[in-house]
Amino acid sequence: QVQLVESGGGLVQTGGSLRLSCTASGNFLSFNEMAWYRQEPGKEREMVASIAYDNIIYMKDSVRDRFTISRDNDRTTITLQMSNLKSEDTAVYICNGEAIERDSKRPIDVWGQGTLVTVSA
Repeated sequence: QVQLVESGGGLVQTGGSLRLSCTASGNFLSFNEMAWYRQEPGKEREMVASIAYDNIIYMKDSVRDRFTISRDNDRTTITLQMSNLKSEDTAVYICNGEAIERDSKRPIDVWGQGTLVTVSA
């Protein structure tokens, strides 16, 4: 079994900053792409940022100048540094990754439980 656990969410005022982390654990060899999604109540989940195994990065246009995604050297933890937060950034932020399972050597899609980010006016 492979798990992703997020941390770092919370309440912040407009214009403030937060740093989210996502750490992988369990029976895996490595992770390929890892990403942050977010979901507001009643809306579809959307990708915010992703980082590939070769460190190619995708950022959603609305956060490109405010958020930064990074990955540690062993590729088991990603972070999302968020600055100049706006009310529309309020959502549950969910970590996702494609893990190579240790036993089967096959890729599996893994999701975290999410961490709530609330940006107040």
